[in-house]
Amino acid sequence: MTRRATIKDVAVAAGVSRSTASRALTGRGYVATDVRERVLAAAEDLRYVPDATARYLKQQVSLSIGVLVSDLRNSFYARLAAGVGQAARTQGYSLVLAEDGGSAEAQVEAAETFVATRVAGVVVTPVSADVTTYLSRHRIPVIEVDRQFAAGACDAVVVDNQTASQQVIEDLIGFGHRRIALFIDETTWTTGRERHAGYQAALAAAGIPLDPDLVVSSGWDVDAARAAARALLRSDERPTAVFAANNVLAEGVWRAANDLALRIPDDVSLVSFDDAPWMSLVTPGLTAVAQDEAALGAAAVRRLLERIAEPEAAPVTVMMTTRIVHRQSTRAVTP
Repeated sequence: MTRRATIKDVAVAAGVSRSTASRALTGRGYVATDVRERVLAAAEDLRYVPDATARYLKQQVSLSIGVLVSDLRNSFYARLAAGVGQAARTQGYSLVLAEDGGSAEAQVEAAETFVATRVAGVVVTPVSADVTTYLSRHRIPVIEVDRQFAAGACDAVVVDNQTASQQVIEDLIGFGHRRIALFIDETTWTTGRERHAGYQAALAAAGIPLDPDLVVSSGWDVDAARAAARALLRSDERPTAVFAANNVLAEGVWRAANDLALRIPDDVSLVSFDDAPWMSLVTPGLTAVAQDEAALGAAAVRRLLERIAEPEAAPVTVMMTTRIVHRQSTRAVTP
């Protein structure tokens, strides 16, 4: 097995001292241009890779960021993690990525790994306050993204879920819909609670009584949402429109409508919170509330680096914008 090149090897190959090689590679301190180019060429020839652990031990500065998301199979979390990674790399940080499957226990286990590997900070989509509490206790800066469990005690990057949801329902009401169903996974997290509140607020403003039968708690995956949607959409009193509170639930409702040979939007209109890639590929395309997941990730990295620089500053919540992408999955109905 070939031994990995060290900075000493680079220095010997370039004909310079180890300290000169270090300055040339890190950019810290003066090195003549021709010497720097010689060192960089030697490093490339030897395929030299800096030892991050050694650098941390010497400088006491970690150059990795922990990222903990709920489900990388979900395009929302995958694109969010990609946004964090892209922004982190531009700042010279590497990524330690983990997923928890929506389990608070798994989140804390991942957090223990982050502490053990001495990450500079953590970006997390929390499912409880436990992970933030644990990391804070170990003095690891943490940024909550998408959901908040430690508002006022921890930095966060979120979107205005309630306003976006209210706008969706107002648009459907404007199309003449009165029986509008809400498919939602939970109402205890800030995302679900706020999206549910937006739904209720729009109905109340229009004078439409809230029908509890039209608020469907449909589980956490496509199959569960599909089964719940089939039960609701096959009834004589089926809704004329459905608002799915995330992209997974929207897929379940979409598949259920196809199972029942219901045409979207002729038989039922459908809108999603979260704009997944498949929504622009199907016919008709699905109207959705779009979040810029990459921008969320980049904002989280910026806030994390600001927190590292000013550890005693007051917590900040960054509110990002959303937009409704109008496609062909809704239509006007007559009362």
